[in-house]
Amino acid sequence: MRGQAQPPLTLFSLTAHPLQPSLCKALQATPGSYDSRQFPDGESYLRITTRVAGRHCLVLADLSHPNDKYLPLLFLLETLKEQGAASVGLVAPYLCYMRQDRSFIEGEAVTSRLFARALSSHCDWLVTVDPHLHRYHSLDEIYRIPSKVVQGAPALASWLKGRPDLLLVGPDAESRQWVSSIAEASGHPFVIGQKQRLGDRHVEVSLPDISGHDNKTAVIIDDVISSGQTLLQCILALKRQGMARIQCAAVHGIFADDVYAELMAAGLECLATSNTLPHPSNAIDVTPLLLKPIRQCIALRGE
Repeated sequence: MRGQAQPPLTLFSLTAHPLQPSLCKALQATPGSYDSRQFPDGESYLRITTRVAGRHCLVLADLSHPNDKYLPLLFLLETLKEQGAASVGLVAPYLCYMRQDRSFIEGEAVTSRLFARALSSHCDWLVTVDPHLHRYHSLDEIYRIPSKVVQGAPALASWLKGRPDLLLVGPDAESRQWVSSIAEASGHPFVIGQKQRLGDRHVEVSLPDISGHDNKTAVIIDDVISSGQTLLQCILALKRQGMARIQCAAVHGIFADDVYAELMAAGLECLATSNTLPHPSNAIDVTPLLLKPIRQCIALRGE
């Protein structure tokens, strides 16, 4: 209720995550704990070992490679409700099942809509960072719970600001608005390439003439690195134009099939990702960007 003290916060992490300590500190939340294991038949055991009755509970979940995580997440969210939590919110810095946003061939499952409908029934609100909103204008089109989308661009711009002689590179037309905003905030010039997708792992990237920037370090900007093929082709396109120093900054680093090693071998001198997904390349902290939307969602449940 308005004017009354809010219930205390408890933050659980589905798996070990670099954001848990910083979020607990900034939100003055108690770390939650639970015991889990698998029975010999593969079924899950779960026991909450932190008192949660009357408390707002947050679950921090890295939802990359989601098929093995979905049932443990469901069990955790629902058990927190059964134990009397005042509310149960989900902080998913990376939100899965967003790319299949229409049926391209008759009979295809629109998994983004199906997943959103299912997940909405197990938590009270959702906060995420840069979901793949291509044909959807907002998460409200598919999620039935209050949701907040955090833009990762300010964190990348802050990491780039003050570094001299950089040329920001967007790999395709879809990245223009995003890369241009980062360039404006960080004070660097940028160019945008053209991408032709020929298959799930086959793309071609071409770049405009960058001969006037040969004294700069090229920094490829991307929202998510999954198969890494777009990034690899962008590196090759930069090398074809004689760019000697190439780096990359991205929000989400999934790095399917260990493509990280391949990217570094291709000539990157630095690859920095945010800590939305745990990886040795994490160099950009999104904690400050998450605090306001999390507090807003908790306040909605407290009214």
